[in-house]
Amino acid sequence: MTITNEISNAIKSIDEMFMRHALQLAKKAEAIGEIPVGAVLVRNGEIIAEGYNQAIALNDPTAHAEVMALRAAGEVCSNYRLVDTTLYVTLEPCVMCSGSMVHARVSRLVYGAKDYKTGAVESVMKLLEHESHNHIVESMGGVLEEECSTMLSAFFKKRRAEKKADKLNKRKLNEG
Repeated sequence: MTITNEISNAIKSIDEMFMRHALQLAKKAEAIGEIPVGAVLVRNGEIIAEGYNQAIALNDPTAHAEVMALRAAGEVCSNYRLVDTTLYVTLEPCVMCSGSMVHARVSRLVYGAKDYKTGAVESVMKLLEHESHNHIVESMGGVLEEECSTMLSAFFKKRRAEKKADKLNKRKLNEG
């Protein structure tokens, strides 16, 4: 094995370790009825902040996992500029979260599942690579993609079943 392969395997192992932590945070979001997305911000191999979706719980449309982690990191670091950090998130970030990473000067993004509806890193658009930005966030997707996708799919399948059951119950009440 070459040195390059060893380094690549070590980075992959580290990325997977932090993504597993983000998956645990996603479970916290799911437990409170939120879309299960978790985020971890790391500097020099140490977690400096974390977050999970709380938009419903906080009545705040900006309370995405990524934004929650960036806000917490700003407090911890006493600075909104979060240089030399890597953000791990279970779902490809949206436009708002991608823009927040650019403004915060996050160095690297690692995400799990692609978001084919609102993904602003590669699925719908490539916002992080836009030429107008004065900062480029390096990005890599697909880390523990299957685990991240499975969690999201199961959540939405359950949510659809609950909505269908609610509809049937309302119909029965109206008929009875």
